[in-house]
Amino acid sequence: MASCKEKATTGIATERIDFTKEGELQMFKRDSLITQLDIEIAASDYEVQTGLMYRESMAENQGMLFIFPNVAVHSFYMKNTEFPLDLLFIDESLKVASISENAQPLDETGLSSQVPIQYVLEINAGLTQKWNIQVGDSIAYNRID
Repeated sequence: MASCKEKATTGIATERIDFTKEGELQMFKRDSLITQLDIEIAASDYEVQTGLMYRESMAENQGMLFIFPNVAVHSFYMKNTEFPLDLLFIDESLKVASISENAQPLDETGLSSQVPIQYVLEINAGLTQKWNIQVGDSIAYNRID
């Protein structure tokens, strides 16, 4: 019979989580379209707490949109997230309010929105620079059923 310590060294297998398209999101600089993404939407407590954990990667045309019920300062970390991300903190008027670039995999350091926001869009690290996304740019999104 194996002890708890012996079992712990074998690791815990987590089931791979695949991307599920739940909506589409467009990013704009003034009235000009920057890019369009397929998005997963995190709205329930469980979805918000889990986010992109336990995934190996995400395609360039994909992102995860977190939707909070209230406007507040929010903080994120990269616990159990295996690839680097850019986080776009978005206010209630759907404008980018602050940005945290190149959040490192598995880092549990808090990443604060710095200002009250209602949404967070997670995209692959480096895309903020590639697409020249800046504070003041805006999004529009729709859910698909």
